[in-house]
Amino acid sequence: MLADFFQAVADWYMGHINYGTVVLLMAIESSFIPFPSEIIIPPAAWKAAQGDMNVFLVVLAGSAGALIGALFNYYFALLLGRPLIYRLANTRLAHLLLITPENVAKAEAYFLKFGNSSTFIGRLVPAVRQLISIPAGLSRMQMPAFVLYTVLGSTLWNIILAALGYSLYSQKELLHKYYAEISWVLLVLGILFIAYITVRIVRSANNRSR
Repeated sequence: MLADFFQAVADWYMGHINYGTVVLLMAIESSFIPFPSEIIIPPAAWKAAQGDMNVFLVVLAGSAGALIGALFNYYFALLLGRPLIYRLANTRLAHLLLITPENVAKAEAYFLKFGNSSTFIGRLVPAVRQLISIPAGLSRMQMPAFVLYTVLGSTLWNIILAALGYSLYSQKELLHKYYAEISWVLLVLGILFIAYITVRIVRSANNRSR
């Protein structure tokens, strides 16, 4: 079900890539919905390499979306408080979104270890990136510092992804030549990703039944 959602959104995005959709999907990616930024920024940067968009504005739009999603998580945690956040993280819906109390605890421990700078470092760490704003909200981190570190971390990550997408355009002839092989690799990666999601859901269900 989650994999079908990802596929539907990805298909829609590929037909509607613009600055607005970049902001929208990066806001979703930066909230607690695990939508990968790796399929948002590189295609937009590819379009920028074609001359249809501006790569700097792509990065800016990505950072704006990331900040919106991070602010949502921040205030969500701030308003609900720690006990309710952990209770929600143990629901079936949260598990379907790959959120567990253990993941939230990991993000919180990461925040406590690195302090305010974790909102910068955490934006570069998979599985922490989407949730690092929650402990920031729980600890009532000062908003100017939160915005600054979030924007810096998000921008650095988006520059990396944009550089990847932009540089791939120069290799488009090579990509066309090996399209079949690349398609098989992407297919295998997609199957592995779906298998990963399935295993996580099954494990969560088994843990709840014990």
